Amino acid sequence: MKTISSRDNPFYKELKLLASSSQARRKEGRTLLDGVHLCESYLQQIGKPLLCIVGETALKNSEVIQILRQCDDKTVQTIMLPDALFHALSQVENGIDILFMIDTPKPQQPVRLTQSAVLLDRVQDPGNFGSIVRSAAAAGVQQIFCSAGTTFAWSPKVLRAGMGAHFLLQIFEHVDLSGLLRNADIPVIATSSHAEQQLYDLDLKRPVAWLFGHEGQGVADDLLAQATYRVTIPHLGAIESLNVAASSAVCFFEQVRQQVKG
Repeated sequence: MKTISSRDNPFYKELKLLASSSQARRKEGRTLLDGVHLCESYLQQIGKPLLCIVGETALKNSEVIQILRQCDDKTVQTIMLPDALFHALSQVENGIDILFMIDTPKPQQPVRLTQSAVLLDRVQDPGNFGSIVRSAAAAGVQQIFCSAGTTFAWSPKVLRAGMGAHFLLQIFEHVDLSGLLRNADIPVIATSSHAEQQLYDLDLKRPVAWLFGHEGQGVADDLLAQATYRVTIPHLGAIESLNVAASSAVCFFEQVRQQVKG
């Protein structure tokens, strides 16, 4: 185990940049997983990380000890930081001080839409994105396609909101959604507060692609025009529309309900 005790250490400076800068994460093709749950999920679903970083006090934590045992081989270096240096990297308050550095997955994008998927048009909020990812994985969806302008899928905030769901999915970024829609072999369903057809009128026993848009502007008009169906989610209260993360969960689990019901 290597110890870094100075803020001026060149490698520590690289870690701090990776922790704080989305541009750096994109450029390096790497990101940080913060906390026990994400690290355990990664070990379970993907494998070992590039690097393990742990706070000095956390070395006494039983969950951290177990994670370090799983990483204990020649391929994974562990770096120990004094608590103050670790906390400058972490965005988690009152968490357990462990981080994984991983390569950002870059799966090969399919040419056609053939299985249930989620298409995100400029979804900006990391919490919304992470919640959508988590709900999609829980509903058995395996592919997420993100347009340019959608928040970075592998940012620490999105990862924390996703709670490990990223590792169950293929996530494609900077996708030409219009081109993808033209090559869809399955129905594409867009949500819109102005649609007349209701979600619950659709047959969702088959695979479908769900299209969700920007928190304020919704799905872009050109994409909305390419959707097979445009639907609204009926509600009783005097609220114009649901949050995009809530809308997506309602849609996914209406599909699950229909599939389970048979």
